[in-house]
Amino acid sequence: MSGQPVPCSPREIGSLFLFEKLTPEQLGRLCGEGRVELFPPGPVYTEGDPATCFYVMIEGTVVLSRRVGGDDVEVSRTSQRGVYAGAMQAYLGDRVRQVYNNSMRVTEPTRFFVLPADTFAEVMSEWFPMATHLLEGLFFGSKSTQAAIGQRERLLALGSLSAGLTHELNNPAAAAVRATSTLRERVAKMRHKLAVIAEGPFSRDALASLIEIQERTAERVAKAPALSPLEASDREDALTDWLEDHGIDHGWQLAPTFVQAGLDVDWLEQVAAAVDAEILPGAVGWLNYTVETELLMDEIEDSTTRISHLVDAAKQYSQLDRAPYRVVGVHELLDSTLLMLSGKIGPRIEVVKEYAPALPEVPGYPAELNQVWTNLIDNAVSAMNGAGGQGTLTVRTALEGEQVLVEFRDTGPGVPPEIRSRIFDPFFTTKPVGQGTGLGLDISWRIVVNKHHGTLRVESEPGDTRFQVLLPLTAGTPEERSALTNPEKAA
Repeated sequence: MSGQPVPCSPREIGSLFLFEKLTPEQLGRLCGEGRVELFPPGPVYTEGDPATCFYVMIEGTVVLSRRVGGDDVEVSRTSQRGVYAGAMQAYLGDRVRQVYNNSMRVTEPTRFFVLPADTFAEVMSEWFPMATHLLEGLFFGSKSTQAAIGQRERLLALGSLSAGLTHELNNPAAAAVRATSTLRERVAKMRHKLAVIAEGPFSRDALASLIEIQERTAERVAKAPALSPLEASDREDALTDWLEDHGIDHGWQLAPTFVQAGLDVDWLEQVAAAVDAEILPGAVGWLNYTVETELLMDEIEDSTTRISHLVDAAKQYSQLDRAPYRVVGVHELLDSTLLMLSGKIGPRIEVVKEYAPALPEVPGYPAELNQVWTNLIDNAVSAMNGAGGQGTLTVRTALEGEQVLVEFRDTGPGVPPEIRSRIFDPFFTTKPVGQGTGLGLDISWRIVVNKHHGTLRVESEPGDTRFQVLLPLTAGTPEERSALTNPEKAA
């Protein structure tokens, strides 16, 4: 938008703080190559348009805003003379895409000194060559540093997750190895016991009854009820007494295994009724090996199932073999992230899930949303660890209008009000030196706000800090909508 041209006074623009150290010749050049324009209330330029001019306000009121999702969010409003905006990076030339990084409008008739971007770049290079080099170094150095530390942040997160996953996998894997070794030993003893029984003076009918009892025993193991410690202790005592009364040695060693398998005195009475008294001890011993092998196979199955679930969670977390942009269930992503971080969360922090039923799926980049969950959970855990290492992490979801809310609530010390507005800034961190790069929340902000057109906000007081992510239910850009209708192209 163009304003109404008005005369340019070198003396007037020289009174602005930005130009107050310039010589009369320099001020004359600015007035000669620039211009003063009077803008009526309304827009001056729009975010994303080519940055063609550098604006310095002489008088009036200016409002700057940024696009967040589908809304323009006001970031600054001022009437201070000399404030500037527009093509502030023109001195970088073609090395940076020259577009307006915000939108500017005025709320009353406002006069600006307007300098074409090319002229601004020329005078910066001619009049302030050292400052220009320093600004270039600061800009590109900051970009390089941010990229390098961002990569390090991701590597640290990957290392932490790998360590946690290794720890989580090690437990069921070690259990499966131990159970397999014990199972081999028990099967060998079962073969020996069967050989002893077969060599004895037992009829075919007695052996058939023993085999039938073995089958029924295996079925009962699979349906064993869960007992309280007191119930289990009482049943062990009863089984021990029965075994001793029937002349079976070491009954106190067999009783816990039988109780774990869901067997009781009534079952032993059925065994005693089905076999002759002389082979009862051997039969009970053999059935004990049957029970042990069934329990060990259950343990192996549980362990390998746990490993399979961990691998599935790792694939879900990393989104391997998935389209980068798709419609996804938020609960699936949260569960996989919590499972991947369970080792880091530790046993002293209680995790509470308050998931909304029938929550709609959202369009987005699942792997990057998992990165957001990771950063927010990591911050919550760090806050609680700094306050004694225990607390409660509550993960809540809800539907708010046309958006899905994902909230992470922790019982840590909270975010002080004086730094709350800075926590999403790059490189800002409250963690001790060496423990944080200050990019976790910045990355999360970029993913949620810039890439998913959502909102990331924080509410905090001591003992109750809530990071809230709001994600829209509809795709934002035409490319994203196309990715949902043509998933093969997104992959």
